[in-house]
Amino acid sequence: MTSTPRDDDALAVLPVPPEGVSIGAGVLWMLLTTFLFVCQDSLARILVADYPPAEVAFVRYFVHFLLVGGVLALRAPELLRSRKPGAQILRSAMLCANTVIGMYALKIMPFLDFSAVVWVAPVLVTALSVVLLGEKVSAAGWISVFVGLAGVWLIVGGAGIALTWLVVLPLLTALTNALYQIATRFLRTADEPATTLFYTAVAGSAFCLPFLPFVGLAPTPSAAGLMLLLGCLGAASHFCIIRAFAAAPANVVAPFGYTALVWASLSSVVVFAEVPTLRTILGSALIVAAGLAIFFGPRPRPAATTHERRAP
Repeated sequence: MTSTPRDDDALAVLPVPPEGVSIGAGVLWMLLTTFLFVCQDSLARILVADYPPAEVAFVRYFVHFLLVGGVLALRAPELLRSRKPGAQILRSAMLCANTVIGMYALKIMPFLDFSAVVWVAPVLVTALSVVLLGEKVSAAGWISVFVGLAGVWLIVGGAGIALTWLVVLPLLTALTNALYQIATRFLRTADEPATTLFYTAVAGSAFCLPFLPFVGLAPTPSAAGLMLLLGCLGAASHFCIIRAFAAAPANVVAPFGYTALVWASLSSVVVFAEVPTLRTILGSALIVAAGLAIFFGPRPRPAATTHERRAP
């Protein structure tokens, strides 16, 4: 649903800006990126109130496909081919699942609660990297993981949601986002980021298309316009994150991604008339603290080989 700024799937669609671009410009691009992320989620929540998530997701990805595919076809058609198409499809499936599940979660959760839980994804990446990537996480990293999960528990436990299977939707959203990020890291050396971004749009459209004959509804002109805007915002947010990471170092820019929770708070109050609870504020603070601790802490290390473990 919401891509976190630590994703690297879009960073080579455009050339690096010319010399002289300041760190301040990178921060401003990141602030605009997080604003667009929250705008996407807000539009999605409005649309899924009347239209099935599969239909909304299809339009979002199809517009993205047309825009990204058109740019690459004109500027670098060789980037339309992947060296690992199977892995690309698997990664795209995680992102598509993240989008659709996230839209269902938006239907049952307060807006800020949803936004905060989604941002626990970097914390889950740290935990999952041990199993899926064979990396070693420090004790401080594990403490951060548990702090982030405690923040999620505060939010979900106080959201007033009935104790049914629906309560797991926001957690599944964060989990699929984390798996998508891990797959992105795996593909980093296989394909150019622009290729990965293109496959994101292709697979998202392909996965949602078969459901349209069964669940699709004819949108009103205003709803069709909002769906089109949603797709444009998706492409625009990737453009902005490209500019942000090209203009300034990642360790400066990425932490500003958590300003998404500021935009989400404003949208929660202004658009949806939902006042954040104390539990939401405290849970969000724990999630942000955990994410920043992981970002600024030591990087996970590859697990030692047998030879390395036996070395004196």
